[in-house]
Amino acid sequence: MDSHLRIEDALTTTRAVRKRLDFTKPVEPKVIEECLAAAQQAPNGGNLQTWGFVVITNGAKRAALANVYRKGFDTFVFSPIAAAIGYGQPHASPAQRRVMASIDYLVENLHRAPVCIIPCIAPRAEGLPTALQHAIYGSIMPAAWSFMLAARARGLGTCWTIFHLYHEEEAANLLGIPYGDVMQVALIPVAHVQSAKFRPGSRQPVQTMIHWETW
Repeated sequence: MDSHLRIEDALTTTRAVRKRLDFTKPVEPKVIEECLAAAQQAPNGGNLQTWGFVVITNGAKRAALANVYRKGFDTFVFSPIAAAIGYGQPHASPAQRRVMASIDYLVENLHRAPVCIIPCIAPRAEGLPTALQHAIYGSIMPAAWSFMLAARARGLGTCWTIFHLYHEEEAANLLGIPYGDVMQVALIPVAHVQSAKFRPGSRQPVQTMIHWETW
């Protein structure tokens, strides 16, 4: 762990790491537990703590989960969001092509990640009023992000990804998650990184996203 990593540095340099994940080095269970202990301190609605994190290290399970993930990707590439990223667009920009290449790399190599984390929460959000759905997601996503920040502070790379959710029930059956009661929200591969260089990403000027008093 980099004990000198400032909070601001962690917040501005935690990237979606795909191509730089080091699949050759194991990640110690103790380190994962430390990151999850940090995640457990995140705020959650009503302090109900109905969250859970499934940690997958078994090679056969990782391979099976990666197959589900690839099936989901095959659905994703025909979605409007995929088109916005550049899939199926003949004039995709160089930045879009880099993102697509990074995504494609993880799709092909997810099974090699030494650890996969699936943040979960109960109850399921389907059918609930929109406000309550936001409350449920708002009770697990801060914890998942805290996990990713804690991993960054320990020199690990992570990436928030969701392709397996196109076949969530299949993934639930694979991992023993009670699908009717517990909702998965992401799949986070975890590994050491091939390069220690992290820097802030390219973003629009902050003024373009701030709306004072009204949109």
